[in-house]
This record gives sequence, structure tokens and C-alpha cells, in this order.
Amino acid sequence: MPNYFLQSPRLGFRPWSPGDLPLAEALWGDIEVTRFIGGPFSSQDIQDRLNAEIDLFSKHKIQYWPIFLLESHEHAGCAGLRPYRPKHRIFELGVHLRPTCWGRGLAEEAARAVIKFAFSNLRAKALFAGHHPANSTSRHLILKLGFRPTHEEFYPPTGLRHPSYLLESSPVS
Repeated sequence: MPNYFLQSPRLGFRPWSPGDLPLAEALWGDIEVTRFIGGPFSSQDIQDRLNAEIDLFSKHKIQYWPIFLLESHEHAGCAGLRPYRPKHRIFELGVHLRPTCWGRGLAEEAARAVIKFAFSNLRAKALFAGHHPANSTSRHLILKLGFRPTHEEFYPPTGLRHPSYLLESSPVS
């Protein structure tokens, strides 16, 4: 039985480890997953991204954690946090799902679990989220979660200015 530090009704969260390269390749090697985040990514890019997630957890105890379906323990993607403005206790929220998990409400479920964790466990003051300008699905989810539009921010992996949002209130239930 996997050891999940965080669970939602259908998902379990745990930290990345070096042995998770096949999971990282299946997620970040998928052109559909990465088309709005600067992909496609090379094998070295994926290894570097995995190493960066592991390093982030080592330094800050947060990352875009791998998530798994509780029913089958199938890898569903990743969801979690990154430092955004650490001095102000503002974290960035992100979710990347494998295509087999799209359209099932899992992105919202994962995001709500992460939001609750951020406000309850990390005492976050606010959460930041952004999305590719053409990603209307992410825009819809971010607004549904209660984030409010604040500005556009340049995102180097895509070379574009991405719509950006903040959630400053208590966690969404």
C-alpha cells in the first residue's frame, strides 16, 4: 500500500523520488500534457524537471507531487505547490494530468486538496496560478476554484504573457 501524505476522495499524493523517472517520462513526455507549458520536452528536460522537483521538496517540502488514483494506484499526473513569493507566503498552484485522467473532475479535486493543504498546513497567505492564453480549460478551473484575475506574467518556457490569478481567501471546500 503506497504511503500517501495527502489524500482526496479519489487521489493520493506522495513526493517524487529518483526511481519515478518512468512516471515523469509518461507525464512530461506526453505532447498533449506539455503543449501549454513549453513542451515537448526531451529526455534530458524530463530528467532535469524530475531532479528539480526532488530538489524543491528537499529545500522547501513542497513540489508538484505525483498523484495516484486510490482505487487502482494508477499514476494520474501531478499537483502541488512551488514557491512564488516565499517572503509573503505566496505559493504557486499547479496541476498536470495524464490524458487518461482528463474530463473526470480530477484536476479540480487535486487542486482543492492542494489549496486546503496550503492554507491549513503551510499557513499560505495567498496562492498564485497562471495558464497559457489558449488554455481555456485551465482558465475555467482557476476561476471555478475562486482565484481572481490580477495581471499577465511572462512565462519563459512558452515565451508568452500568461493570464495570472490570486486566491487570497481561506481554502475552498
